[in-house]
This record gives sequence, C-alpha cells and structure tokens, in this order.
Amino acid sequence: MAALLSWIVVATLLDMLLRHAIAGYRAAELTRTFTGGMMLARLALAAASSLAAGAVAARVAPADARPAWIAGLLLLAMFLPEHVKIWHSLPVWYHLTFLVTLVPLVALGARLARRPAPPTATVTGSTAD
Repeated sequence: MAALLSWIVVATLLDMLLRHAIAGYRAAELTRTFTGGMMLARLALAAASSLAAGAVAARVAPADARPAWIAGLLLLAMFLPEHVKIWHSLPVWYHLTFLVTLVPLVALGARLARRPAPPTATVTGSTAD
C-alpha cells in the first residue's frame, strides 16, 4: 500500500512540475494533445514514480522482493484499463512504453534501494611531530 501511495505522490508532484516547466502542458493535459517532448516527460515522470514506489516497497520489506513485484502488478492492473480506454488518444509507442516498463521499473527501484551502500573511505592521518 505504501508503494502505491508513493507512486501517486511522486507522480502528482512531478506532474505539477511539468505544468509549470513546459509551456502549454496544462492545456495539452486536458485534451491529451501532447507533443513528443511532453510524452517523453510524462514517461520520465512515470519511470521516476515507479522507481520510487519500488524503493518504498524495499524499505517496508527489505528482505522480500515480492512486495515490489506485487505493487508493480497492482499498478499495471490500475493503469491498464485506463490506457485501453484512451488508446486512440495517444500513440501506441507511448502506451506500450508505459505499460511494459511499469512492473520492471518498480522491481528495479526495490533492487536499487536494497543494494548495500558502498564502503566509505576512511582517512588515516598522521600527526605531525
């Protein structure tokens, strides 16, 4: 549940950023008349949200990969009907990129979050005599 909520929060915040950063984005959002650059920005938003959701799933269950995969599948189940409904509004490459990468990116986010931190270098100093 936390992973799904994090996807929504990150996507909402990034969408707000897109509205301010890209001229005409808000109007295009209402009519689904996105430029190629806008669609790429939306896919980047989705990728970042998916990675964040995976990271949250890994923090909640650090020893278990299943929650991230389950979260990814639930997101896919949520988004698939919507993409079918709007299939005619956007190019096929957009839908396929979003849908095909959704679950793997959540899993990748979890995997990256589980990676141990690299060892920190210790500085051994000598004292001057």
